[in-house]
Amino acid sequence: MSEIRNRTIQGLEVGDAFTITRSFTEADMLRFADITRDYNPIHFNHRFTRVKNLDSRICHGLLVGSMLTEVGGQIGWLASDMNFRFKKPVYFGDTIKCTFTITDIDDNNRAHAKAVYTNQDGAIVLEADLTGILPGDPEKQVLRQMVEEGDPTNKIA
Repeated sequence: MSEIRNRTIQGLEVGDAFTITRSFTEADMLRFADITRDYNPIHFNHRFTRVKNLDSRICHGLLVGSMLTEVGGQIGWLASDMNFRFKKPVYFGDTIKCTFTITDIDDNNRAHAKAVYTNQDGAIVLEADLTGILPGDPEKQVLRQMVEEGDPTNKIA
């Protein structure tokens, strides 16, 4: 079972943090471009990136930002707001670490979290602030049942 899902079932608290790591490839970018229809030349054309003073073509910012959805999906977080601040480009082959930290939970399970993304050199490439709703007791019970059944739709399990 996913460690994140298991911790959710046990109950999340302010300060809980989850870290995931991913390396991005050109193939990832191409699939994302086809899904989003974002064919910005900054992702495809070396001449364009040179005039933008970049080392090479870059990954879509929202592709990188979407790493937090792995954590949110394992939690069952119902997002209501996401605010991204793109700090540095992410190049194909970069390995990005996303640390998702719960910073506040109110009495109605509304939560705030911060995600910080760093590259293999330790440089911050992206920061995000999020708000959403954490699973309450009924949802945690369903998550528990799903896990007991082997969580068949959870490819991370």
